[in-house]
Amino acid sequence: MKKILIINTGGTFNKIYNPLTGNLDIEPKGKAIKSIAKAWLTNLTIKNIIGKDSLDMTGEDRKIIKETIQKAKEKNIIIVHGTDTMDKTARYLDKAKLGKKIILTGAMVPHSINPIESTSNLCSSYGFLNVSKEKGVFISMNGIIKDYKRVVKNKEKGYFEKSKY
Repeated sequence: MKKILIINTGGTFNKIYNPLTGNLDIEPKGKAIKSIAKAWLTNLTIKNIIGKDSLDMTGEDRKIIKETIQKAKEKNIIIVHGTDTMDKTARYLDKAKLGKKIILTGAMVPHSINPIESTSNLCSSYGFLNVSKEKGVFISMNGIIKDYKRVVKNKEKGYFEKSKY
Protein backbone atom coordinates (compact mmCIF):
# COMPACT_ATOMS: atom_id res chain seq x y z
CA MET A 1 0.00 0.00 0.00
CA LYS A 2 1.26 3.42 -0.95
CA LYS A 3 1.08 6.34 1.47
CA ILE A 4 -1.58 8.73 0.12
CA LEU A 5 -2.37 12.34 1.02
CA ILE A 6 -5.98 13.46 0.57
CA ILE A 7 -6.28 17.23 0.22
CA ASN A 8 -9.81 18.39 0.89
CA THR A 9 -10.66 21.72 -0.77
CA GLY A 10 -14.45 21.66 -0.38
CA GLY A 11 -16.88 21.30 -3.27
CA THR A 12 -20.28 19.64 -3.48
CA PHE A 13 -18.73 16.42 -2.13
CA ASN A 14 -18.62 18.11 1.30
CA LYS A 15 -21.90 20.02 1.30
CA ILE A 16 -24.41 19.58 4.12
CA TYR A 17 -27.88 21.00 4.64
CA ASN A 18 -27.99 24.08 6.89
CA PRO A 19 -31.41 24.10 8.61
CA LEU A 20 -31.02 27.77 9.61
CA THR A 21 -30.58 29.10 6.07
CA GLY A 22 -31.98 26.28 3.93
CA ASN A 23 -28.70 26.27 1.97
CA LEU A 24 -26.21 23.54 1.25
CA ASP A 25 -23.02 24.73 2.97
CA ILE A 26 -19.55 23.24 2.74
CA GLU A 27 -18.54 21.32 5.83
CA PRO A 28 -14.81 22.24 6.06
CA LYS A 29 -13.56 19.49 8.41
CA GLY A 30 -13.82 16.65 5.90
CA LYS A 31 -16.39 14.56 7.76
CA ALA A 32 -17.53 12.89 4.53
CA ILE A 33 -13.95 11.93 3.61
CA LYS A 34 -13.25 10.66 7.12
CA SER A 35 -16.43 8.59 7.02
CA ILE A 36 -15.38 6.91 3.77
CA ALA A 37 -11.76 6.50 4.85
CA LYS A 38 -12.74 4.91 8.15
CA ALA A 39 -14.82 2.29 6.40
CA TRP A 40 -12.71 1.58 3.31
CA LEU A 41 -9.27 3.18 3.11
CA THR A 42 -5.95 2.85 4.95
CA ASN A 43 -2.44 4.36 4.95
CA LEU A 44 -3.49 7.93 4.30
CA THR A 45 -3.43 11.42 5.71
CA ILE A 46 -6.26 13.94 5.26
CA LYS A 47 -5.48 17.65 5.07
CA ASN A 48 -8.36 20.15 4.97
CA ILE A 49 -7.61 23.42 3.17
CA ILE A 50 -9.66 26.19 1.52
CA GLY A 51 -13.24 24.83 2.03
CA LYS A 52 -14.91 26.46 -0.97
CA ASP A 53 -17.23 25.73 -3.82
CA SER A 54 -14.99 25.45 -6.88
CA LEU A 55 -16.85 28.30 -8.61
CA ASP A 56 -15.43 30.55 -5.88
CA MET A 57 -11.83 29.28 -6.27
CA THR A 58 -9.19 31.86 -7.11
CA GLY A 59 -5.66 31.77 -8.43
CA GLU A 60 -4.49 32.20 -4.85
CA ASP A 61 -6.46 29.09 -3.83
CA ARG A 62 -4.79 27.08 -6.59
CA LYS A 63 -1.43 28.36 -5.42
CA ILE A 64 -2.25 27.10 -1.90
CA ILE A 65 -3.10 23.67 -3.34
CA LYS A 66 0.17 23.60 -5.30
CA GLU A 67 2.23 24.65 -2.26
CA THR A 68 0.50 22.01 -0.11
CA ILE A 69 1.49 19.36 -2.67
CA GLN A 70 5.05 20.68 -2.91
CA LYS A 71 5.48 20.51 0.88
CA ALA A 72 3.96 17.02 1.14
CA LYS A 73 6.30 14.08 1.54
CA GLU A 74 3.70 11.84 -0.10
CA LYS A 75 4.09 11.21 -3.84
CA ASN A 76 0.45 10.11 -4.27
CA ILE A 77 -2.16 12.83 -3.86
CA ILE A 78 -5.96 12.86 -4.05
CA ILE A 79 -7.62 16.27 -4.19
CA VAL A 80 -11.31 16.41 -3.31
CA HIS A 81 -12.45 19.37 -5.38
CA GLY A 82 -15.63 20.90 -6.74
CA THR A 83 -16.51 19.62 -10.20
CA ASP A 84 -17.14 22.93 -11.96
CA THR A 85 -13.49 24.03 -12.05
CA MET A 86 -11.50 20.89 -11.28
CA ASP A 87 -10.22 20.99 -14.89
CA LYS A 88 -8.74 24.48 -14.29
CA THR A 89 -6.99 23.31 -11.14
CA ALA A 90 -5.73 20.18 -12.93
CA ARG A 91 -4.29 22.30 -15.74
CA TYR A 92 -2.63 24.64 -13.22
CA LEU A 93 -1.06 21.72 -11.34
CA ASP A 94 0.11 20.06 -14.56
CA LYS A 95 1.91 23.25 -15.61
CA ALA A 96 3.63 23.33 -12.19
CA LYS A 97 5.41 20.01 -13.01
CA LEU A 98 5.19 18.68 -9.45
CA GLY A 99 6.57 15.19 -10.24
CA LYS A 100 3.84 13.37 -8.31
CA LYS A 101 0.71 11.35 -9.06
CA ILE A 102 -2.20 13.72 -8.49
CA ILE A 103 -5.83 12.79 -8.96
CA LEU A 104 -8.73 15.21 -8.63
CA THR A 105 -12.13 13.87 -7.69
CA GLY A 106 -15.39 15.18 -6.34
CA ALA A 107 -19.12 14.56 -6.52
CA MET A 108 -22.12 16.01 -8.31
CA VAL A 109 -24.33 15.07 -5.33
CA PRO A 110 -23.29 15.83 -1.72
CA HIS A 111 -22.13 12.84 0.33
CA SER A 112 -24.60 13.94 3.02
CA ILE A 113 -27.52 13.48 0.60
CA ASN A 114 -26.41 10.30 -1.18
CA PRO A 115 -23.00 8.78 -0.36
CA ILE A 116 -22.78 6.41 -3.35
CA GLU A 117 -21.10 8.72 -5.89
CA SER A 118 -18.64 10.34 -3.48
CA THR A 119 -17.65 6.96 -2.03
CA SER A 120 -17.20 5.46 -5.49
CA ASN A 121 -15.15 8.38 -6.78
CA LEU A 122 -12.87 8.56 -3.72
CA CYS A 123 -12.34 4.78 -3.53
CA SER A 124 -11.65 4.59 -7.29
CA SER A 125 -9.05 7.35 -6.91
CA TYR A 126 -7.43 5.51 -4.01
CA GLY A 127 -7.29 2.24 -5.95
CA PHE A 128 -5.89 3.93 -9.04
CA LEU A 129 -3.06 5.54 -7.07
CA ASN A 130 -2.16 2.18 -5.53
CA VAL A 131 -1.78 0.41 -8.89
CA SER A 132 -0.73 3.11 -11.34
CA LYS A 133 2.95 3.75 -11.94
CA GLU A 134 2.76 6.85 -14.14
CA LYS A 135 3.07 10.33 -12.66
CA GLY A 136 0.82 13.13 -13.82
CA VAL A 137 -2.50 14.83 -13.14
CA PHE A 138 -5.69 12.79 -13.49
CA ILE A 139 -9.42 13.20 -12.96
CA SER A 140 -11.53 10.43 -11.44
CA MET A 141 -15.27 10.89 -11.90
CA ASN A 142 -18.21 8.66 -12.75
CA GLY A 143 -16.08 5.54 -13.25
CA ILE A 144 -13.60 7.24 -15.58
CA ILE A 145 -9.98 7.77 -14.52
CA LYS A 146 -7.84 9.42 -17.17
CA ASP A 147 -5.27 12.11 -17.73
CA TYR A 148 -7.12 15.34 -16.93
CA LYS A 149 -7.05 16.38 -20.61
CA ARG A 150 -9.10 13.32 -21.54
CA VAL A 151 -12.03 13.79 -19.13
CA VAL A 152 -14.68 16.51 -19.44
CA LYS A 153 -17.78 17.51 -17.53
CA ASN A 154 -20.83 17.25 -19.75
CA LYS A 155 -22.93 20.04 -18.27
CA GLU A 156 -25.99 19.18 -20.38
CA LYS A 157 -26.08 15.55 -19.20
CA GLY A 158 -24.80 16.17 -15.66
CA TYR A 159 -21.85 13.75 -15.60
CA PHE A 160 -18.21 13.37 -16.63
CA GLU A 161 -17.17 11.51 -19.77
CA LYS A 162 -14.13 10.82 -21.90
CA SER A 163 -13.23 13.78 -24.06
CA LYS A 164 -13.35 13.39 -27.82
CA TYR A 165 -9.63 14.26 -28.13
